[in-house]
Amino acid sequence: MNYRIKVTLLLSILMSYIPVQGQADASAPLNESRLFQKLDQLRSEQMIIVTASRQSSTAGRLYLYEKQTDGWHHQIGPIPVVLGQNGLGKTKEGDGKTPIGTYTLGTAFGSSSLPPDGLKTDYRTAGADDYWVDASKSPDYNSWVAYEGNPDDRWSSFERLNNPLYKHAMVINYNTDPALPGKGSAIFMHIWRAADKPTEGCIAMSELNLLKVLTAIDPDKSPKIRIAVGNQIY
Repeated sequence: MNYRIKVTLLLSILMSYIPVQGQADASAPLNESRLFQKLDQLRSEQMIIVTASRQSSTAGRLYLYEKQTDGWHHQIGPIPVVLGQNGLGKTKEGDGKTPIGTYTLGTAFGSSSLPPDGLKTDYRTAGADDYWVDASKSPDYNSWVAYEGNPDDRWSSFERLNNPLYKHAMVINYNTDPALPGKGSAIFMHIWRAADKPTEGCIAMSELNLLKVLTAIDPDKSPKIRIAVGNQIY
């Protein structure tokens, strides 16, 4: 093989392992010094961090950090998670993407009538008449509604919350207060279908790992979740 061709092939292989600017290997350790500087700006004492290598990634890693009297401490992670089937960067309803940004957390809920042991947050049981509305033109858009009638007569699109994937789950407050029509809805942390099955835009993980996260969340610490691509987490 020609020497020049060999060099070109070698450089191509090496370049494939170099992250693009603004990206990072989601499995690599976080730069905690830089991370803690960012977390200090976010008015929270407990942060869930979700990061992926690229905006097109359908999988990533989750971490949980807590601020104590002597500074930030790593509590949980890295936990493997699956993301939207079309990656990150949600902008509209139905785009199959997980939102990027920092958000507060809503209620914990589940199709199980019993909350996880040790849960500190409020827990709401999801029954057969509980729905999350994702019909953009509805006044109920991006909200939980209990309705005993036929949901097809009331909404053009909705999600049943009495769902095995939502045996235990938590609302991520994306596009709330107010909910802008068509910007996206029903973003939760919940149980995954499998490690290789992405979501419609939620963040999903194994049931065991989800329970670790849910029971660690402390509402007294103003918990938030930060979702970003690579070095944008800082």
